[in-house]
Amino acid sequence: MTMKNEMIGMILAGGQGTRLGKLTKHIAKPAVPFGGRYRIIDFTLSNCANSGINHVGVVTQYQPLALNSHIGNGVNWGLNGINSGVTILQPYSSAEGSKWFEGTAHAIYQNIDYIDELNPQYVLILSGDHIYKMDYEEMLDNHKANNASLSVAVIGVPMKEASRFGIMNTDEYDRIIEFDEKPKQPKSNLASMGIYIFNWGRLREMLLSNYAMDNKMEDFGKDVIPAYLASGANVFAYRFDGYWKDVGTIDSLWEANMEFLDLDMSLNIRDKNWRVYSKNRISPPHFVTSTGSVKDALISDGCYISGEINHSILSEDVQIKEGSVITDCVIMSGATIGKNVTLNRVIVGEDAIIGNNATIDGSEEIAVVGYSEVIGVTKNEGE
Repeated sequence: MTMKNEMIGMILAGGQGTRLGKLTKHIAKPAVPFGGRYRIIDFTLSNCANSGINHVGVVTQYQPLALNSHIGNGVNWGLNGINSGVTILQPYSSAEGSKWFEGTAHAIYQNIDYIDELNPQYVLILSGDHIYKMDYEEMLDNHKANNASLSVAVIGVPMKEASRFGIMNTDEYDRIIEFDEKPKQPKSNLASMGIYIFNWGRLREMLLSNYAMDNKMEDFGKDVIPAYLASGANVFAYRFDGYWKDVGTIDSLWEANMEFLDLDMSLNIRDKNWRVYSKNRISPPHFVTSTGSVKDALISDGCYISGEINHSILSEDVQIKEGSVITDCVIMSGATIGKNVTLNRVIVGEDAIIGNNATIDGSEEIAVVGYSEVIGVTKNEGE
């Protein structure tokens, strides 16, 4: 008989990430680099490791190669022991003939056999493209205390921005009584974080019975949560008040990287009690402030800097040649910036090359240079 696990994690990492444009042309959104030495999914995986979630399934779909290579067997997060592990779960041809996950709930439905093998009491559903630290064990304790069938993590957002989110309306006990998907006139500012704890037996029964009757439950927000509320199930909000960022757009990715430069923010990367792990990384980027031509920057190992760096993040093996001025930028690993280049509010992809005397200004809209993209390189460049 399979040993029962209390709770397992399922990370949904299959989104196409079209809003990140050039940055997700060849890699999955959760594999996009962040903060100099990390990839976006590192934060969710590290949360699992720090919260004692021993079994994690990572559901992939679009451009999974770099993501699969990065995660491997989970050794870098300590999730590769006898009673723990990370499993990459990819789409396959089902009895219905579908080769792709048609939504978040459908991705779980297609992996029921994997979950059943682990035999959990609870299933934790997570997104692979958020930057935050959360103790999922505390959320589980809250779930149990409420005798909940489903708990939804929520965060307060400015009321003027609430119409951009799925909003949970609650009573005085934080029981969810109504769910509004991007309401024009929101009744509250409690936005869903896309983090759910389900009692597995109930969710399993709902998915199987609805698909058996051809009533597809494709998405948690669109289909599953409304069905739970309609059935009268105990559905509760779990309030989170730490740093959290959905980095699904160019603007939010740039903003999160700039906020990462602030060592006093809630996302303390140097917290030894809640480490953020990554592949072959043993320390965070170095923080450098007011030293020569480098001001308020995160600089990773192997960088060659001859220009001026202001409030920017440089990943490994970046070259900035003489006369160049880099301000409010994110420069990913292996990028080369030529001489007398001016970059302002630019995200530069891995292994990109920007030739001498180029100017890229993202003052009005964050500019992006794609992976391995070459800009302004002349025949005699570098002489």
